Amino acid sequence: MLVFPVKKGWLLREVAGSWIKHRRYWFVLSHDSLDYYTGPEKGARRLGTLVLTSLCSVIWPDKQTYKEAGYWSITVYGRKHCYRLYTKHFNEAVHWACAIQKIIDTKSPVETPTQLLIRDIEENKFNPEVVEHIYQHNTILKYTQGPMHAPLLPFPYGNLEHTYHNGKGYGSVREEAVKLFNCLQQLELAREPVPIIQGVLQTCLDLRPLRDEVYCQLVKQTSHTPSPNTAAHLRYWQLLTCMSCTFLPGSTVLKYLRFHLKRVQSQSPESEMDNYASFISEAVEKTKCRECVPSWEEIQMLMNRQEMLCTVHYPGCGSCHLYISSHTTANEVVRRMQEKLGLQDSKNTFALYEQNALWEQPVAGNSLIADVLTSFTTKESESESQWKLCFKLYCLLDADGISVDSIEYLFLFEQCHEMVVRGQLPACEEDLLALAALRLQSLMGDFSTHAPFPPLDELFPGHMLETRVLMSLSAPQAAPPCQVAAQDCPATQRFPTGLLAGTLWSHSATVAHKQKMENDMRLRSRLKEEAAAVMTAILERWKGLAGYSSRDSMAAYLTIARQWSGFGSTLYEVDFYISSTGNFSQKLWLGVAATSVSIYKQGESEALESFPYGQICSYGVSDSNTFKITAGDRDLIFETSKLTEIMQLMNAYFSAIHRQRGKGEDPDTITFTESTDVGFRHMASTPTPTLLELPSHPV
Repeated sequence: MLVFPVKKGWLLREVAGSWIKHRRYWFVLSHDSLDYYTGPEKGARRLGTLVLTSLCSVIWPDKQTYKEAGYWSITVYGRKHCYRLYTKHFNEAVHWACAIQKIIDTKSPVETPTQLLIRDIEENKFNPEVVEHIYQHNTILKYTQGPMHAPLLPFPYGNLEHTYHNGKGYGSVREEAVKLFNCLQQLELAREPVPIIQGVLQTCLDLRPLRDEVYCQLVKQTSHTPSPNTAAHLRYWQLLTCMSCTFLPGSTVLKYLRFHLKRVQSQSPESEMDNYASFISEAVEKTKCRECVPSWEEIQMLMNRQEMLCTVHYPGCGSCHLYISSHTTANEVVRRMQEKLGLQDSKNTFALYEQNALWEQPVAGNSLIADVLTSFTTKESESESQWKLCFKLYCLLDADGISVDSIEYLFLFEQCHEMVVRGQLPACEEDLLALAALRLQSLMGDFSTHAPFPPLDELFPGHMLETRVLMSLSAPQAAPPCQVAAQDCPATQRFPTGLLAGTLWSHSATVAHKQKMENDMRLRSRLKEEAAAVMTAILERWKGLAGYSSRDSMAAYLTIARQWSGFGSTLYEVDFYISSTGNFSQKLWLGVAATSVSIYKQGESEALESFPYGQICSYGVSDSNTFKITAGDRDLIFETSKLTEIMQLMNAYFSAIHRQRGKGEDPDTITFTESTDVGFRHMASTPTPTLLELPSHPV
């Protein structure tokens, strides 16, 4: 049959095992293959052929290779061969790459024997005799002890998706598929299977195409096993359990998996395989793709089909222990905590927080708690600080309706004190000293010289001490004599530059370093003196509170705190841009509360401006680092690192307002729908609004 060439011409090809790096050959591209010859003449000898299929791939020319080699290169991957071709001309390289890619794109998709058999099983799943015949006559579907030399599913030759993870040492996807099967077989003999399981899951998380492949490999290794009830064989079921709780396969492989599980259950009822199959069947109905590979603890729990014990802390040094699965979300934990603590009827809303000694952040409601706990392990190894989950008040919608005898009142007190210590509750120094004394009374009871009490930074905002000391130290002081003498010296009498310049510079640097150390010592000394004076003032006030109960102290504390008009607000530090062009920025607080959004000068109690929610037309993230609120005809633009948190909290308050007003029955109800602008919420008056859920829910 006569084959017409699509393209032909001279190209250089990389030659392995020769002192000559490149050799010149005559290449001919046809509709079926890429061939190369000794020359263009009619009787020239063909030296090689690369058959083109839908699995072949082409790497296009890039500047880096040109800089290194002085040639523009293209690489063509086939099943058995890889051609690295070079040319001096960029246009020629592009034309060859385009022509080869067009031929590849015209080829029908290649299907592996495994794919064809999966299709046959799907078509005959209601005919057990045919299915058994398929299994009996196709060993590729059944358990094997030997190595695997090619993937069960089709992957492009030389696929470069793995280059995004080169730092982890991955090869091509085809190579990794074969390696994974070897890892699966190692499970049978491994003393400690968890590291192997974790490694397989990590590879599948990084290289998405391998997920279907590993599911098929596990179905194969759990079918027609010679010793199905041994511990070695059950390792495959344990890995399949972990896979099913981490990510799902594609729809075709998922159907195949479900069929396999039902088949095992019908063939081996009341067995361990039956138990694992039942667990996996339930898991795949709930699983969403995980952000993290399951932790060591979670894998051990999954291998035994058990739940993990999770500790959730709450304000006041309390905690609850809850059992969670790989599918438990923050929403579910919030609901269970409310039930445990008797807070189901509260008008306020709650959320989970990731928290350490210096930082906290609300957990999105659709987040998997297993992922959050796994991330703690990574964070603790990086920062050496302990992380925990904390259940706290989130939207303070009804501060006055909280019973003094309820645990919710303790939450309010503790979270208010957190704001005081962080310096986010504007108050005069006298009130701050009174609050610190009331805090001691609520914790320790009446004053005693023998009672150990918390350090000052847990009672009083530390930045106030630093500010006061720095202001006193920055007062003008007399210049040192050496500086005065230098100022009075005529210019002609100063040392000239030259030989002594280095010596003078060294002396100046030494003097500056010494002066800096003296200033630091003076600052530390003054801070200690100031802290001692403040602590003495707090203790004096504490003595005057004798007889106050813990509840009385909390009530008095909150009475002082409520004097601030912004009580109940969540404050975020922002850079506020006074003009829409981004000029004249000023560091302020953005306070998000139950009825309005306010702007405060940091440390001041009166709001510069306040915008009730009824006046806000839209709000949201306008780009990667700015938040915009439109109120009437004004655009307020902020820059902050808390974009998502602000957005979620405002969504939560608007949602709560809508629910409280009867879901649209009141004509003045504020409702809102999604806008076409990504990242923005626009207020609108619609009969059936879309509710945005709380931050402990998806937003």
